[in-house]
Amino acid sequence: MTDVTASPQAFRPSATGWMFALAIFSSAALVFAVQPMMGRLITPTLGGSPSVWNTSMVFFQAALLVGYGYAHLLQRVGSIRLQVGMHLGLLLLALASFWPLRVNEMLGAPDTGSPIPWLIGTLALSVGAPFAVLSATAPLLQAWFARVRQGTEEGQNPYVLYAASNLGSFAALIAYPTLIEPLLGLSAQTVTWSAGYGAFILMIVGLAYVVWKSGVTQVELAPLPQSAPITWKERAIWVLIAAAPSSLMLGVTTHLSVDVASAPFLWVVPLALYLFTFVIAFQARPAIPLEVTLMIQAATAAACTALLPAANGEWLMLFFVHLTTFFFTALMCHQILASHRPAPDRLTEFYLLLSLGGVLGGAFNALVAPVIFDLVIEYPLVLCLVALARPWSKTGTEPREWAIFAVIPVLCLIPPLLFWYLENNGEIHQHGFSYDQGRIVSHLVLGGAAICAFLIRDKVRIFFLALVMIAISAHQVALRYHWVESDRSFFGVLRIGEETYPEVGTVRILMHGTTLHGAQSQEAAYACRPTLYYADTTPIGQAAVAIQNRTPAANIGVVGLGSGAMAAYKRESDSLTFFEIDPMVDRWARDPERFSYISDCASGPVRTVRGDARLTLRDEPAGSYDLLIIDAFSSDAVPTHLLTVEAIAEYLRVLKPDGVLVLHLSNRNLEITTPAIAAAQALNAPVMHQIYGENPDAPEMMESSTEAVVISRTPEGLAMFQTDPRWNGNIHSRTAPWTDDYVNLFGALVRQVQLEY
Repeated sequence: MTDVTASPQAFRPSATGWMFALAIFSSAALVFAVQPMMGRLITPTLGGSPSVWNTSMVFFQAALLVGYGYAHLLQRVGSIRLQVGMHLGLLLLALASFWPLRVNEMLGAPDTGSPIPWLIGTLALSVGAPFAVLSATAPLLQAWFARVRQGTEEGQNPYVLYAASNLGSFAALIAYPTLIEPLLGLSAQTVTWSAGYGAFILMIVGLAYVVWKSGVTQVELAPLPQSAPITWKERAIWVLIAAAPSSLMLGVTTHLSVDVASAPFLWVVPLALYLFTFVIAFQARPAIPLEVTLMIQAATAAACTALLPAANGEWLMLFFVHLTTFFFTALMCHQILASHRPAPDRLTEFYLLLSLGGVLGGAFNALVAPVIFDLVIEYPLVLCLVALARPWSKTGTEPREWAIFAVIPVLCLIPPLLFWYLENNGEIHQHGFSYDQGRIVSHLVLGGAAICAFLIRDKVRIFFLALVMIAISAHQVALRYHWVESDRSFFGVLRIGEETYPEVGTVRILMHGTTLHGAQSQEAAYACRPTLYYADTTPIGQAAVAIQNRTPAANIGVVGLGSGAMAAYKRESDSLTFFEIDPMVDRWARDPERFSYISDCASGPVRTVRGDARLTLRDEPAGSYDLLIIDAFSSDAVPTHLLTVEAIAEYLRVLKPDGVLVLHLSNRNLEITTPAIAAAQALNAPVMHQIYGENPDAPEMMESSTEAVVISRTPEGLAMFQTDPRWNGNIHSRTAPWTDDYVNLFGALVRQVQLEY
């Protein structure tokens, strides 16, 4: 394999070089601006699950592979003019297939029991053709550049243009949440992108004219010098190394978005960092040398592995650790690939294999892992495995390194033994040593193990084993319950745990990701008592009790089922409907062996309507509900499309004139209350607000701090809350309301940070 690494002076762009770079930059910007845009467009049909984005990423990676394959095959055409003509023709055909950009509705509504085929099919119909043809532009133009500048210094290293491609991608992804989304509505975004696609076609026409006019190319292309053949082993290594960052990108996206928000703003951050590593790796002189990358990657990987179960607390610190680890791990892999890139005659094959690796890595996370794993373990698994891609030392392991390695399993045994002791010895709790203190001790111990792992980073095999041991031990530091069941669907991971408390006995707990979604005491005296956010002391419970006191036969709707705790309020005369997107949640909530709110506590039948509430509520008759509760969380990720002006207008449509809408807005990381209040104001709907603090004297797990607003179509609907001092009606929001066309999630994140600091 020929090494084509250039010297720092090798690429001094000519005017032609700048034209190629601009075209490549523009095509990449269009390719990666459309990804979060399609995420916004498609979210209202499948809710806010990060799996929507992960599956979409697999589609986009597959479309990229198709584009690279087309670029590779097009190089077999001997005439550059014919190549340009064919590519322009496909660009125009693709334009006709999507104009204007929108979600193609040919496949109808998705089946929430098996949404992946619908999602991939809809994306293919909506944006598949332009995405594939646009993605082929970068390798095509690089190959054409190598031809037309053959014999010059810059023609020897067309890979530098790959940095322009990834810089365009990075710029588009960073601009989307910080500029495009806050400044442009969704309809304006799609029109602008469609116009940009048309302008790009004109750019390619102009580029072809100038190149032909300059006389630097002939009708028939001279063949590039032939380099040595690439072995299948080398190809396999390229694919595997390219797959690792792709898998980690989706892994870190899932890990972070279940604890903040499932929205394009957060999805694009790992993708932007992923692309930026290509920019650095394929520079003629990388800004970060590989030696520095290897050192930082080892340190961050060890630290991140030890902190993997730390989902709550200082989320900014956790964001920094996870994203830094991902960035340097992806950079390490891409720098290794860049150092082994072949000669220009095999350029399109190289990109094709890198794209294949990206597809395989993404498919593993989005399609394979949810089937074979009950928990999201693909992220720590790949984080450990990628250590094997580090350069292997040619020297033997010294006794000092073996001694350091021997300390790691001893340290890693401490957390599981400590928590086993905490679970089986009640005396230690009486002396004030709690699970929280146990987690602090465990984090300190695992920090020591991470330092030891860093010290042996140059010995790949034992460094890999060290990370595996730390990851397994760190799993014991997660939020402690006695887990009795775990399962996984497209919409996330559900777990059932049990914990015993002095006053209420054994409590069965439902976890979605890292967030409590319901709890039920197994003691007969408490079994039908709504708990946590649904207790009668919280804003949700207050609203339910007030409506039932006013109405002898209330019609109640709840968006978000959880463990079914709201069913405990249902009287024989009441009607209760849950709107739930995840079939597994409905199945678990209705199984009396898991939770018995619906089967044993509700008086009479309870209906469940499956699907995204924005779609299913359209089928509900107007003016039919006395109370509608919106509690549609996925971990702590709020589907933003459920809080827009249009969404709240739909909720109010199905309410009776004096009906009450309750929006449950408790969130650790996003300030979503002021946009919700602003939406009510935009609709001229009366609104009141309450922040309820958990009663410290209440039995454990029986109630929880809750923030909520109540909205009604008329002032009469909120009259019963006016005399309750817990509710504040003197509120006004200066935040711009969210709409289906405009959501500023970045602003919600900033406001929450300002509140905390």
